[in-house]
Amino acid sequence: MNQLPPPLRDQRKIDAEHLNLLSIFHFVGVGLAGLGVLFILLHYTMLQAVFSNDKLWQNQNQEPLPAEFFEIFKWLYVVFAVWFVGSGILNLLAGLFIRARKHRTFCLIVSGVNCMHFPLGTTLGVFTMIVLLRDSVRELYET
Repeated sequence: MNQLPPPLRDQRKIDAEHLNLLSIFHFVGVGLAGLGVLFILLHYTMLQAVFSNDKLWQNQNQEPLPAEFFEIFKWLYVVFAVWFVGSGILNLLAGLFIRARKHRTFCLIVSGVNCMHFPLGTTLGVFTMIVLLRDSVRELYET
């Protein structure tokens, strides 16, 4: 029963790899936020084309929807667009800060915001918290 001892793991190297992956995934989050903005623009364009086309409503048994209905949707589009742009900027900054090993608290706050983006953002937020709350990673940020 001559077994070899377990291989030594260099925790600094593992932490560096995890931080590098987290920064890459934050940049992917920026791309997904950009896709979200593009989807909102496409949806707005299609909805505006439908509601502003009077010929579409002529042969229907019902009257066209009131203009206030589309005004409510405009505000929803603005809110979601600001949310996507804001989260994209936060993820970009977090990815850059993780790569530079700076502003750990800011990155933890962004990971909490990412948890609201179900399911991919939640996964990224939880793993970011797990990695950034390690004592060995805390020491990396302090040096």
